[in-house]
Amino acid sequence: MAPYFLRNLIPQREQRESARPLLTVLAGLTWVQWAHFFSGYVPKPFLVVPPRNRPAKSSRTGFLLAIQASGWLAWTCDAIDFFSVSLSISHLEDEFNKEASEITTAITLTLLFRSVGAVVFGITSDRFGRKWPLIANMVLIAVLQLGAGFVQTFKQFLALRSLFGIAMGGVWGLAASTALENLPVEARGLASGVLQQGYAVGYLLAAVINLTLVPEVPAGWRALFWTASGISLFAAGVRALLPESAVFLRAKAAERARGTTTGNKTRIFLHETKEMLKRHWLLCIYAVLLMTGFNFLSHGSQDLYPTYLQQSKGISAHNATVATIIGNCGAIAGGAIAGWVSQYIGRRLTIILFVVLIGAFIPLWIIPSTFGGLAAGAFCIQFGVQGAWGVIPIQLAEMSPPAFRATFPGVAYQLGNMVSSASAQIEATGGENLRTTIIKNGVPTDVPDYATVQGILIGVVAAFVIIITIIGPEKHGSHFEKHKTAFEEGGGADAIAEEEQSREDSAGSRVGSLNEKDDAEKV
Repeated sequence: MAPYFLRNLIPQREQRESARPLLTVLAGLTWVQWAHFFSGYVPKPFLVVPPRNRPAKSSRTGFLLAIQASGWLAWTCDAIDFFSVSLSISHLEDEFNKEASEITTAITLTLLFRSVGAVVFGITSDRFGRKWPLIANMVLIAVLQLGAGFVQTFKQFLALRSLFGIAMGGVWGLAASTALENLPVEARGLASGVLQQGYAVGYLLAAVINLTLVPEVPAGWRALFWTASGISLFAAGVRALLPESAVFLRAKAAERARGTTTGNKTRIFLHETKEMLKRHWLLCIYAVLLMTGFNFLSHGSQDLYPTYLQQSKGISAHNATVATIIGNCGAIAGGAIAGWVSQYIGRRLTIILFVVLIGAFIPLWIIPSTFGGLAAGAFCIQFGVQGAWGVIPIQLAEMSPPAFRATFPGVAYQLGNMVSSASAQIEATGGENLRTTIIKNGVPTDVPDYATVQGILIGVVAAFVIIITIIGPEKHGSHFEKHKTAFEEGGGADAIAEEEQSREDSAGSRVGSLNEKDDAEKV
């Protein structure tokens, strides 16, 4: 018989007796509810709704979408802030008189320190709630991003980006848990893809700002950092207007009813964290390996991309930015489609299919020399990369110990970031050592061969991601929102066991019913 991970590659069809089809859910939304989704406004009656006076499902869905929108906006700001450096490498080279491989040290340091933020803000969120840790996160990001625009030396810039990495590290776990735990199961696949592509939208917005604002103002590259700071502060304000996650409100209400004190909650939280690590240490290692591969895919195909087009292909800075925008359009499309598809064919199989697309499009990504060919390659490669990434928020949320679905995904994601933090430096150093010749202004010119280095790196990483995805677990359609929180007894170690036991009990009851039926027929 085939191993379980292969038999489980295509999950059984979800039980849909009480679930609505996705199109029905979306069709039931009014224009007001769509406005709630994009504006982040939530009417006061939706904060706490007594069971007898619960609003219609469509109204409640509008509220849930508003909560998800706040997570999406935070993740979008994360991307704008991060890619400010990638889009400014050539300007930073001139500003600080450094090579590209030295400037990318800032990217490496940001990625290295993000795991610290993931631990601090993830634990705080699982213990105290989603709302205020995320607000603090975004305010701190805004302050540090603003400061980066005022630095005068390269050492100051590296110091700010290192601190910035700590603040950025908490965003993804908090944003993903906020968005997914408040949505119906049937909408989580599509929501996962839309949420993750806040990253691509952020990169796209940063590219647009770099294309239109930076060349027109005396501040130059600094204007990109200041604008990104203002957008992050706006996101913090939007989140402040929204209520706490409904799942957390219910858990806190239940704890107050039982008379549990704050001191007891902290003691229980620490105990359950220890129990979770004892029981799920192998799952933790697997998640870090998975996210290492995924972060090599994204950072290896994005961080040095504008520099690659300008230096290895002779494309102008303006056209390099336009190609980056086109690539992110492919990313947005791929993420949404993959998230939706994963709801029907499974999370891991969707990831594998989109990573195969990455391998198929590598030649189109690195071989052309014209703007049209390179832009098409950017669209296709990011369709595959961010399509696979679009499944990750829901895949990690479902496979996580349910009580730690902010800490576990966030820390795994940022530890993978830490391992892959040198991807831009690897490509920059490799390209500078591996040279090629292009015709620039009618003259043969010796340039770094970033194309070959990126093609080899992404090809190897894609193969690794396929293997690690195949052998991994999948809990497709898991109702993780029904489990205990991390400050409740049994939240850390017993949640998975309870779910498995309930399945066994259900199977046993079915067998018992069949036996009773047989006995009755015999009588």
